[in-house]
Amino acid sequence: MRRTKHGWGCNDLHTLYLGFGFSHREGGKHRVYIHREYTELRATVARQNQLPAAYVRHAVALIDRLVLLQGEKQQGGPE
Repeated sequence: MRRTKHGWGCNDLHTLYLGFGFSHREGGKHRVYIHREYTELRATVARQNQLPAAYVRHAVALIDRLVLLQGEKQQGGPE
């Protein structure tokens, strides 16, 4: 996903978010993901077979932020 932002679908992001501990709820034409421990980490993903690149950029940035927060927690930093 870092190399190419195109060609990803909602099921790909679904697998990614669930793998990193996010829960989801179904909306009308979207899925809403919220991390179970860091509830400020949220994403809304349209249910499309090919998503615009912005969804993928957001997912990569959100996972990077999650990894940073988890690292800070392990080192006893701010929660």
